Amino acid sequence: MNMLRKGLSAATAAAGVLAVLPLPVLAADKPVVDSGDTAFVLMSAALVLLMTPGLALFYGGMVRKKNVLSILMQCFAVMALVSVQWVILGYSLSFGNDVHGFIGALNFLNLKGVGFDPSPVYGTTIPQLAFAMFQMMFAIITAGLITGAFAERMKFSVFVIFTLLWTTLVYDPLAHMVWGGGFLAQLGALDFAGGTVVHISSGVSGLVAAIILGKRYGKDREAILPHNLPMVVTGAALLWFGWFGFNAGSALGANGLAAMAFTVTNTCAAMGAISWVGAEWLDHGKPTVFGAVSGAVAGLVAITPASGYVSPLSSIIIGLLVGPICYYAVSRVKERLGYDDALDAFGIHGVGGTFGALATGLFASKAINPAYANGLLFGNPHQLLVQAIAVAVAIAYAAFMTFAILKVIGLFTTLRVSTSQEEIGLDAALHGEDAYAYGELGLESQIYAG
Repeated sequence: MNMLRKGLSAATAAAGVLAVLPLPVLAADKPVVDSGDTAFVLMSAALVLLMTPGLALFYGGMVRKKNVLSILMQCFAVMALVSVQWVILGYSLSFGNDVHGFIGALNFLNLKGVGFDPSPVYGTTIPQLAFAMFQMMFAIITAGLITGAFAERMKFSVFVIFTLLWTTLVYDPLAHMVWGGGFLAQLGALDFAGGTVVHISSGVSGLVAAIILGKRYGKDREAILPHNLPMVVTGAALLWFGWFGFNAGSALGANGLAAMAFTVTNTCAAMGAISWVGAEWLDHGKPTVFGAVSGAVAGLVAITPASGYVSPLSSIIIGLLVGPICYYAVSRVKERLGYDDALDAFGIHGVGGTFGALATGLFASKAINPAYANGLLFGNPHQLLVQAIAVAVAIAYAAFMTFAILKVIGLFTTLRVSTSQEEIGLDAALHGEDAYAYGELGLESQIYAG
């Protein structure tokens, strides 16, 4: 009996110890969902989604008032179209099993098998479903960014088809190449939150689309200026706010790396605003609010690929350089080459993303992120070469595929609205609405509303 009592006491004590042990100790080899990390990633996903309405306001204020609703409609259409595409196909093409280093297999079709458990590869402390939704927001904003290049002239029906094809054939493969275990990831390319996948792809694709569609009607006769700068500033503020989810959220956990990404994101945006305004002030004699918000966005773009690898000091240098670089790309290069990138999608996102990706190869430091390589300035010149290869691949692939997609669509329909519709404005001609006099459209506008 005494032996039985001792046995029961030992068993009870052992059970008590096991009861208080943290779950990872009991199953150290199995990824376990962390509620704090999950909440952080879901919140970050919501912040990234907010960037697309912010982009709608940013772009909407930059166009003429007769086209503001068309830009808002395109941005909200992207939210709807890409959300469905991502669930059905996009996530699997981006993060499915690797197929020859280029694209994902269809093992996650319709999010089959994407559930409550962590992925052994992506975000080991959050449900894979949370990771899938976080990544979906990146696909949405990327497709939205392109709209700035061909604003005020693409048919809405063409826009819908283009968005679905571009997301499937351009964004998804690039996301797999860089983030999904594809050949650029295997090569060692660093892109923490989307320099190549998001900004280079959208900026270059926007440039190709702008060239194919041609200039806006009347562009050579008169300057086309933003119609509502307060709307532009509001949109830029929402972009800056949402960008914390974009970059800090890419740490996939509420941890020190997220805090560093948050810090360098804000710092580079601030420095980008200062340096753009400085370049503009020296060049034109006056600092403008439009220049300030443009510089902030350029800084946000440039720090995106580097945000998980660089120090605050490096982010200041990146912001200091990217402002003047993007300013001169917008104010000089575009004029000399003569293309009509309506809202400077290429000048800010294409150029800024390229600079940021290369700057990652310069400033990346294992002191910030020990899991990845140093850059050139910390003794590893090979990383800059890898970054250059990734940039070249992203530019070439996005340019070729965008050209092919638009040419194929053009075999079946015209890509842009008629001259008369463009003169009236896309709000009335395509959507039957007026942003500033709803319900009071004139007879001529009503004719084109259908």
